[in-house]
Amino acid sequence: MDLHLRGKRVLITGASKGIGAAAAEAFAEEGCHLLLAARNGDQLKALAERLRSAQQIDAATSIVDLRKSEDLTRLAREAADIDVLVNNAGDIPGGSIDKIDEATWRHAWELKVFGYINLTRMIYAQMKAKGGGVIVNDIGAAGEKFDANYICGSAGNAALMAFTRALGGKSLADNIRVVGINPGPVGTDRHVTLLKTRAKHQFGDENRYKEFQKSLPLGRPAHAREIGDLMAFLASDRAGYTSGVIYTVDGGISAGWG
Repeated sequence: MDLHLRGKRVLITGASKGIGAAAAEAFAEEGCHLLLAARNGDQLKALAERLRSAQQIDAATSIVDLRKSEDLTRLAREAADIDVLVNNAGDIPGGSIDKIDEATWRHAWELKVFGYINLTRMIYAQMKAKGGGVIVNDIGAAGEKFDANYICGSAGNAALMAFTRALGGKSLADNIRVVGINPGPVGTDRHVTLLKTRAKHQFGDENRYKEFQKSLPLGRPAHAREIGDLMAFLASDRAGYTSGVIYTVDGGISAGWG
């Protein structure tokens, strides 16, 4: 299926690895030109070079910390001509309310919650002036299947779900679509690291981490590319009447699996 994305300009945050890098691959294969943003410059530049070479597209990079207002402003300026924004950066830690103190909570939300909101505010205004665009928010299924041991993430994701629905419910008046994706477990490096830590504590052997995946649908987490491909579809005119909604991609976990 041709997604009609060739030549579109896409900004992806948190693009150096995981879902962000998978999204970059998906959009590059559709012929999009990319602006990849992250804190890790080496990984980001390597990805941009690989995609430029493989897909013959433009791929610029921006080394930013989205917790900093000056970096947000600079990134928005660099992205003045983009057609699609993918909000993806985030590293909210696990833990119950007695384990996540105020400083940790605020630090996490400055990136995953306020980083999304503040960048969206800037990019939305630019898209409106330009005549339209698409904003895709990578949120997380913990925002609908609440977890007391991931309370900071559950609360932050729920806030971003409400933000996405509220903004996307009226945004077509400005020819802008705003949608969200709630991935469940995704086989990223971060996911594997968390499971290895859990396996080491529980079994004394981090190499037994795959035992925790056996109970998942299909016996595995989602592939990052399965999320990236959905991002590309939702950003395309094939989904042109879709706004203000959240797509959950967790193999059925939030619907009652297991």
